[in-house]
Amino acid sequence: MLKNLLFARKISYQKTFNNPEGQKVLADLRRFCRATMPTADVNNERTTYLLEGRREVWLRIMSHLQLSDDDVYNLTENYNE
Repeated sequence: MLKNLLFARKISYQKTFNNPEGQKVLADLRRFCRATMPTADVNNERTTYLLEGRREVWLRIMSHLQLSDDDVYNLTENYNE
């Protein structure tokens, strides 16, 4: 039962993000969630926690989409298409 639920959830994530508009959203989230940069702020512990929360959301999406590091780096915010 749990396996079916997880599989259905994965399919939903893939249907949401595996299209041109979804790729634009992922590109925006990559930046906002700091997917490719450090989240630690040595001067402000609360900021670190906030940024880590954002990153946790990003990692959840990535785990459902199973994108490689190269796929993530190739995401671009191009709204002129």
